[in-house]
Amino acid sequence: MEKLHLGLDIGSVSVNTVIMNGDLQVLEEHYTRLKGQPFQTVQKVLEEILQRIPAERFETVSCTGIGGKPLSELLGANFVNEIIAQAKAAQRLYPQVRTIIDIGGEDSKLILLEEEQGHLKIGDFSMNTLCAAGTGSFLDQQASRLGFTIEEFGELSLKSKTPPRIAGRCSVFAKSDMIHLQQIATPDYDIVAGLCFAMARNFKSNVGKGKDFPKPVILQGGVAANLGMRKAFREVLEVSDG
Repeated sequence: MEKLHLGLDIGSVSVNTVIMNGDLQVLEEHYTRLKGQPFQTVQKVLEEILQRIPAERFETVSCTGIGGKPLSELLGANFVNEIIAQAKAAQRLYPQVRTIIDIGGEDSKLILLEEEQGHLKIGDFSMNTLCAAGTGSFLDQQASRLGFTIEEFGELSLKSKTPPRIAGRCSVFAKSDMIHLQQIATPDYDIVAGLCFAMARNFKSNVGKGKDFPKPVILQGGVAANLGMRKAFREVLEVSDG
């Protein structure tokens, strides 16, 4: 019977689970919100998997993410630093990529890859500060304030032709700008587009800190699913789909 590999990425907002075969082809992938209960949620996810697949079929179990270290110790599993995990994944799936942008629920990262003797390696990386601005949780909060789900938020922003300028470096200033825009009857789609562009500009200046973003660029993390953020990054970084 073919051996399998189980991977767990425990972030601040969700646990992402992947099951691969011996050729490292993805057989299953699952996204589960933690809702403030990381270990209880992971336990439920693992119980569901083990009801279907016997534990002895898993040749390896590996953990990454902000909660990966303590979980790996509980499970006796491998622990992989998330920056290394993201870089290795990009190298395997998209070997042409040179810049990785990762925006999760509560942090964001920039990883720059460079080629050395025919192999890719991490040339540089940087992360955001502890401020909420520039993260997926900030987008979730603002979507909720405006009465939209985060999925509606991303699609709505695509309607905007002229996104207004919103402060992106501080969540407090961003909220103030949003309130002002609402008071002057700015359409919701312009406000949400303005927020997306504010986050993209904030990432470029605050996390990028003057660094070049070699192309091709890949966007990872939960925010990568947001259509408005993808459009904003394409325009701010002057890159195209490919």
